[in-house]
Amino acid sequence: MTTFRNLVVLGYIFITLINCKNNTKKDRELPRIAITGLAIESSTFSPAKTTEEAFHAYYGEDVFQYFPFLRDPKDTLRQQAHYFPAVKGHAIPGGIVTKEAYDALMKKTLDTLRKNLPYDGLFFDIHGAMSVEGLDDPEGDMIKQIRGIVGYDCVISTCMDLHGNVSETLARETDLITCYRLAPHEDAMESKERALVNLIKRLKSGKGKPKYKAWIPVPILLPGEKTSTRIEPGKSLYAKVAPEVEKKGVIDAAIWVGYAWADEPRNHAVVMVTGDDKEQVKTSAEMLAQSFWDVRKEFEFVAPTLPFKEALKQAINSDKKPFMLSDMGDNPTAGGAGDVTWTLNELLKVNEFSKEGGKSLIYASIPGPKLIEDALKVGVGGKVKAYVGAEVDNRFAAPVLLEGTVRAIKKGDKNAEVEVVVQSGNIFVIVTKKRKPYHYEKDFTALNLNPRETDIVVVKIGYLVPELYNMRGDWVMALTPGGVDQDLERLPYKRIKRPMFPLDKDMETPDLSVRWISSAGLK
Repeated sequence: MTTFRNLVVLGYIFITLINCKNNTKKDRELPRIAITGLAIESSTFSPAKTTEEAFHAYYGEDVFQYFPFLRDPKDTLRQQAHYFPAVKGHAIPGGIVTKEAYDALMKKTLDTLRKNLPYDGLFFDIHGAMSVEGLDDPEGDMIKQIRGIVGYDCVISTCMDLHGNVSETLARETDLITCYRLAPHEDAMESKERALVNLIKRLKSGKGKPKYKAWIPVPILLPGEKTSTRIEPGKSLYAKVAPEVEKKGVIDAAIWVGYAWADEPRNHAVVMVTGDDKEQVKTSAEMLAQSFWDVRKEFEFVAPTLPFKEALKQAINSDKKPFMLSDMGDNPTAGGAGDVTWTLNELLKVNEFSKEGGKSLIYASIPGPKLIEDALKVGVGGKVKAYVGAEVDNRFAAPVLLEGTVRAIKKGDKNAEVEVVVQSGNIFVIVTKKRKPYHYEKDFTALNLNPRETDIVVVKIGYLVPELYNMRGDWVMALTPGGVDQDLERLPYKRIKRPMFPLDKDMETPDLSVRWISSAGLK
């Protein structure tokens, strides 16, 4: 009996050793992939500056929490590789990033990447419109520093926002590259997943880097509020991208609109196509670039756009709830400081919002740390009177002395930290400790506000994100002042490449032929 048991135990040990050997072999076959990236849109026309804390960076294993398709260790993609997350930061759009913040985040990124060398691949997740003090091409600088650590045998796959910029340096230093195909960016995570899938496929197949990378700069610079894929011509233009990817010999194709509110040479539209069939890559890239150029004069604002007084008059006269009013010039989701008080100051002067039975209005939002401090002392139902806004951008209006009753207090928001609703007449002003864009119905209901039953909702945003868009009774985008002024011809551009449409409306047809970008590491 003892002999039999011993034989059974020895059998289990033998089988376990065989399985361990097979698993070890399988593990060795899985590619080693690093993950990193920093993302922000930075307006150089705003006086705001972005510091390190604004990136709310994830480190190490926590990076998986940023990507829904990698959160669960049992997810298919998690099983396809050994991952080594470094640093992933994503800041609300804002002003130029301080060199101190950039250097600190890059040091943490590079130090972490050094710890787990070597890598077969790297998933580089960025926005593409970061501006940094003293740098013209931060993403290009970032990837070059990363290359200095991971080397040129490592295959880098980059995912970007379509409002990012692709410099020739970034195009050269990356191997695979793609961007979102929808604006609003409902396909953001889908696009990031595609970039990672592309990388894994190339590594597992042994094909590695693409044979060809086509890069075409397109001299167009338009705001996102005119290039939404909800409407034409953006809808049809971006619909042409996916079919090109289905063609044999093409890995991915992308159109970048570029970022209009930074004055740097790389700020313009770009088309890129990667693949192994030179002729097909060329044909696809030139077709997409020409298609963009052909419809350049057809781009219009995604919604009716009026000067502020006309927009407000229309909102007051409307019987549709809620009438959404975009305070576009200081849109923090595009790079505005988020604390311009010009619009709020104008609203507080309007008799309609102070008389009994007048229209109700929610204003989202304005930073006011001093008022927050006072509100926390008096509590809900208490009276407050303090200055709000214009601590960062006071070019258009001074701080507003806001007086009213505290209707709600909420602590713990990732961006705002503390939110307070102050009622002044029929206006409900959301005051925050730190700036925060308001995208979702729950942003309002969590503050005991009911946007659907409010006559007018003013948001510091341009085109409405899907949830607000679906909630709207009606909508007008108001031409208000700020760091992301929609009237590009008023902006003091000095360094972008000219001629540029629409700033140079009668410019000659540009050269839209392919510029072949050498593989990373080759001259």
